[in-house]
Amino acid sequence: MNYDIDYLKKVLYDAGDYFMGQLQDNQVYSKGKDDYVTEVDLVVQDKIKTSLMAMYPHVQFISDDEVHEVDLEKPCWVLDPVDGTTNLIHDYHCSVISLALLEKGEPIIGLIYNPYMNELFYGVKGQGAYLNNHPIHVSSQENLSLSLVSVGTSPYYKDQEMLDKNFHIIKEVMKQCSDIRRSGSAALDIAWTACGRVEAYLERKVKLWDYAAGKVILEEAGGVLCDYRGQPIKHQLLTNLIAGKDRIVHDIISKCINK
Repeated sequence: MNYDIDYLKKVLYDAGDYFMGQLQDNQVYSKGKDDYVTEVDLVVQDKIKTSLMAMYPHVQFISDDEVHEVDLEKPCWVLDPVDGTTNLIHDYHCSVISLALLEKGEPIIGLIYNPYMNELFYGVKGQGAYLNNHPIHVSSQENLSLSLVSVGTSPYYKDQEMLDKNFHIIKEVMKQCSDIRRSGSAALDIAWTACGRVEAYLERKVKLWDYAAGKVILEEAGGVLCDYRGQPIKHQLLTNLIAGKDRIVHDIISKCINK
């Protein structure tokens, strides 16, 4: 089946217009922040799902807010309507809409849209990666000590063991790299890695809808996405992951994780 990338871009732009319209109306706290965020999630999801089903009625669909059993060996849309909900609550402008198409469990199309900055990252397997229609590539930096590395803190997993594991690795990364950053959105961190704003990103317990779109964008931009053992990631529903240029990823695994 052929997929119209321009149509998919328009779907995300339209959903982003709704997203920003709510914020511009100063309604972000009008119903209590948790209820309002849920409303944004569901309406954005409904708008995108309706548009996708109208054009591609036979393709399966799952999202952060609509999880059910699907056959990932068959075509499937994977959506996160708002990746970075805590950021949204606090008006911290790092929330994105992330949409991927999986075929045989592998992302072949990915789009990540940050409506705050009007930046649309997208990639199509075998056709390159782009930011607002301009080709993007991972950083050319080969030295971890000169690299900026984005980290995630797995905020939904705060048991003592997980906190200790996370911050031990983050400390080791900080000792080896130039500096670290944290956006609070896994999809955005992968997109920024793909366009070279940071050299790498790593986090534990990342969900499929948070990384699927970024995976194809990153790979088309010349990067790799793997788990903490350096093994490829296909369609795991929950995984530890590292994204970046192959050399930098290898150094993080060897110098920071398996030190």
